[in-house]
Amino acid sequence: MDIFNVFYLEASRRLPRLPAEHPCSRLHGHSFRVEVWVSGPLDPELGWVCDFADLQAAWRPIHAALDHCYLNDIAGLENPTSEHLAIWIWDRLKPILPGLAKVGVMETHASGCRYSGV
Repeated sequence: MDIFNVFYLEASRRLPRLPAEHPCSRLHGHSFRVEVWVSGPLDPELGWVCDFADLQAAWRPIHAALDHCYLNDIAGLENPTSEHLAIWIWDRLKPILPGLAKVGVMETHASGCRYSGV
């Protein structure tokens, strides 16, 4: 069974490896939508895969590190594409969130990525 929580971040960035004429090479911001998915068996006693409160607790330090920040200034996000952001989030959640299955990052209502640790 899969469960997920949706979280939001407001952050600015620029993608420094793009040509100067590309709009994303300039400073801009996003209202990122982040999905954190956990997979596992349904606990027969509790009736859930994971307590949503545990997902939310695992998310808090990620939110504190990224929300209303300039992503390029954060170690590991010098080229903060949505793909790199998903990997960065995964790397911090995986050790503390058993069953982490995927991290989704939407940078607009129509564009995003999903990372499953591979």
